[in-house]
Amino acid sequence: MRKGETSFVEQSLAELGVKLRVVNAIHSFMEGTTSVPLDHVSPANIINNKGIGVTAIGPRTRITKMLCQTTSLEEKRKIIGDVFVRVANDAMTEMGLKPEHVFIGQGTLRPNLIESASALASGKAEAIKAHHNDSELVRVLRSQGFVVEPLKDFHKDKVRQIGCVLGFPAPLVQRHPFPGPSLAIRILCADELFMDKDFSETQVIVKIMAEYEQMLQKKHALLNRVESATSESERQHLRRVSSENHIAAILLPVRSVGVQGDRRSYSYVVGLSCQGLKPEEELPLESVVWEDLLFLARLIPRVCHNVNRVCYIFGPIVQHPIIDITPTQLTSNVISTLRQADHLANQVLTSNNCINAISQMPVVLMY
Repeated sequence: MRKGETSFVEQSLAELGVKLRVVNAIHSFMEGTTSVPLDHVSPANIINNKGIGVTAIGPRTRITKMLCQTTSLEEKRKIIGDVFVRVANDAMTEMGLKPEHVFIGQGTLRPNLIESASALASGKAEAIKAHHNDSELVRVLRSQGFVVEPLKDFHKDKVRQIGCVLGFPAPLVQRHPFPGPSLAIRILCADELFMDKDFSETQVIVKIMAEYEQMLQKKHALLNRVESATSESERQHLRRVSSENHIAAILLPVRSVGVQGDRRSYSYVVGLSCQGLKPEEELPLESVVWEDLLFLARLIPRVCHNVNRVCYIFGPIVQHPIIDITPTQLTSNVISTLRQADHLANQVLTSNNCINAISQMPVVLMY
């Protein structure tokens, strides 16, 4: 959870007359697992203990690693969603409640159902990501009539309007939604570099866009890759941006989940950084030409379809390739680091009256 999130929710709902029974299930989640479909398994590959090929009956599944060990973003989402239902069932048993007398209330929004390809939203949607509030267990309970989702037909902005009409306190209405699967999905876990065979070429093309004017002078061999995917006005814009700023663009060896063409993608991240008066100095934030960085951030994924996210690297300019990562899992120390970073970032935005100027403040941890 976010820093102070549990007590904030408990107190806020208490002021509205709702008394909560808070369950600390940290160990259930951290050590939780679930079953997921086996990938790329055909009957011919399935061998019984006598070495004889057998035909599978029904869908085949495997048990995931524990949440604190897996590096798969989708596995993390599915584990958290399924463990949540199991924890709720255990709580009902402890309280002596009968399952048929209990309803699960969820703040499911329309985008949640669309992104998880729920039949409630569309019969043709491509699954973008698993949602904790639309897991297989939740779908079963929903089909049985035990899930209450009053906001499932609305988007975030409409929900805030409804909250205002109902007279809810402004801090509740305007606060950014907390990610249902918790901070766990905002920690990019990995145990090895993500560098496919297209990494080197993509790195060069990204560098060409950030240093376009210089690359024109050198008549770089891959200039045609940029020129074939851009208009004349965009190339003129690239020339100006690269002439007036000293911007470096590097390809990071990590995978990021994104949405491209209404589908989920796991692709590279590009990091942009700027040079101060000296290469080792950080450029003051007020001197950063954010409009030029935004132009590059929009153009890069369009030219390089294997890039789905562009971020800004604070500090001195980073010009040399990053070819190493810190193996990262959901350990208590890693989670505490992100929790504090998320807290500080939100404090800065709030104190500068900027919190409502952005749709959501996602603080993502990556090493």
